[in-house]
Amino acid sequence: MQEPWLPQQWHKEADVVIVGFGGAGAAAAITAQGLGAKVLMLEKAPEGEAGGNTRIAGQGYLQVYDVDKAVTYLNALCGPFQVPQPMARAWAEEIAKNNEWALSIGGDPQEHQHQPEGIEFPELPGADCAHKFHDGDILGYSNTWKFYEAAVKKRPIEILYQTPGRELIQNGITRDILGVRAEHNGQALYVKARKAVILTCGGFEYNQEMIRNYLPGLPYCHGTGSPYNEGDGITMALAVGADLWHMNNYAGPSMALKVPEYKAPFSMQALHYSHVQNGGMIVVGPDGRRFTDEKYHTRHGKIPRNGVWGPMPTPCPMHMVFDHALFGVGPLYDKKPVSGWGRIIERYDWSADNSAELSRGWIKCADTLAGLAGLIGVDAQALQDSVKRWNHNCEAGNDPDFGRNKMLIPITQGPYYAVPLSPAMLNTLGGPRRNERGQIVRPDGLPIPRLYSAGELGSIYAYLYQGTGNIGEAFAFGRICARHAVAQTPWA
Repeated sequence: MQEPWLPQQWHKEADVVIVGFGGAGAAAAITAQGLGAKVLMLEKAPEGEAGGNTRIAGQGYLQVYDVDKAVTYLNALCGPFQVPQPMARAWAEEIAKNNEWALSIGGDPQEHQHQPEGIEFPELPGADCAHKFHDGDILGYSNTWKFYEAAVKKRPIEILYQTPGRELIQNGITRDILGVRAEHNGQALYVKARKAVILTCGGFEYNQEMIRNYLPGLPYCHGTGSPYNEGDGITMALAVGADLWHMNNYAGPSMALKVPEYKAPFSMQALHYSHVQNGGMIVVGPDGRRFTDEKYHTRHGKIPRNGVWGPMPTPCPMHMVFDHALFGVGPLYDKKPVSGWGRIIERYDWSADNSAELSRGWIKCADTLAGLAGLIGVDAQALQDSVKRWNHNCEAGNDPDFGRNKMLIPITQGPYYAVPLSPAMLNTLGGPRRNERGQIVRPDGLPIPRLYSAGELGSIYAYLYQGTGNIGEAFAFGRICARHAVAQTPWA
């Protein structure tokens, strides 16, 4: 008699089944296959859009040279949200091997220029351990991802695209994970994992319900990464008894224009680039008043407040308000395909003079500030007062309200313009809790047999985040998971 948890038929099988083909999935697949395992990968995206956030990130990965300093730095980054020390040490020891591993598979590790400026929190103890690397001579443009994608494809590793994992198949008595129910062409596809399943399918930055439930203060937020990151791994892991951690942590927010026609938001140059020095600009909330230093360079969305770091406030709805001088200086959006889903994949051709976006209604325009206030739904007197005070601060050369010290240019020449802004983020960092072996654990701390995770799905980063740390961790825990998974005795 067949056990009730088993499917009538397994359509595919492998020693190790990996759900998600990004940086973590690539590292796990290369390592497991190199140890002699048969590997099968399930990827939600079509082939031309696969790669998760690794594909469209800045392409840097973290490398450390002093394990003890790295542990100290991670503990400082975690602050009051400490992670178990065996986990911290496993992270540090493995990240210290990223370049060695890259070289072993034919990579070309190149350190970022402008070190140590790349250290995100240089004031924290151990920070000087952090080094940023990428593959090849050019940073960005998916170049690091392209190398690791090619490294997977030249090995005998089967990849099923447009095949999202939907459910983990679990032994009803031993609680072992036996495989995955995936979906392909609208049909169920049952995949047996003789040794283990590794979840590397990213976070939940494109799942608005999860964002409202888990990220404090955000009624909505839009990801600049892969739109296929919808929290599938969290849903699957919860169903088999996983604990969660770091669900309130994310790399954000920033502020960007989101329109229905495109999946990813558009980052405005006047907010994010220091070279924009023409025209006046402020950002106001739903009350028509400023609420932050619009030009502050956040540390992946975090700013210091009252002696601690926290997410930048984003009172929704928000609007960037500016004058005709800024509108006429050039495109409001930088479309160069360096990073981000919008610039790498969607590639909207923003007009050089912003006229197309004005015609589309993405930019609002009025002859007066009062008229603009009516278009964007804020109190006219409040907006006029905000601009008047901003102009006064610019004349004085000082912003006593929020300490802004860049682009202190008054808003003068009409007509006046506004761009609606939404909270935006790079990625979420929460998910199923894992241990130092990459095993997903239950609320009592015991591992769920034969189930692992790596990458942004349940990342180690609990509070603050060091740039390039996500891809660095993805590589490190991808390898850790693979080694432990391959060492399992097949269940069948």
